[in-house]
Amino acid sequence: MSADATFEDGAAKPLRLVAMDEDDLKVLSALCQDAVFPSTEMQWQRGKKRFGILLNRFRWEDIPFAERGGRKPERVQSVLAVETVERVASQGVPRGDADTILSVLSVTFEADETSGGALILTLAGDGAIRLQVSELEVALRDVTKPYAAVSGKVPDHPV
Repeated sequence: MSADATFEDGAAKPLRLVAMDEDDLKVLSALCQDAVFPSTEMQWQRGKKRFGILLNRFRWEDIPFAERGGRKPERVQSVLAVETVERVASQGVPRGDADTILSVLSVTFEADETSGGALILTLAGDGAIRLQVSELEVALRDVTKPYAAVSGKVPDHPV
């Protein structure tokens, strides 16, 4: 017999998500929107066919709770890991510049005639990272405790 859920069961826990199809990727993309990182926090392990970024992710999932609790918006460090990466290309991304901060707008997938395609990270300021993959497998995992967003504000995207 199972026990009833407790209030603590609903407490915020680190995210651990995997996207294996385009519907999954839409959720992951929404959670990565407005994540920021210096270009020095990207790494492609060619031999392992793995690409990763250490992001400072805005916690969109926490906004209703933060507003209700009177807390400031939060960020958390997260690893975005992409498997089966065959090639990496970028546009408007200065390599090795720790002072330039990049911001994720979206993560999308363009399928090809095989089970693979291109995973595209669209960045603010016309930048993009294109990962050619043999199949879609993307993981997002929080690796630190949340911290108050330095700006104290929710990112805004005026139309």
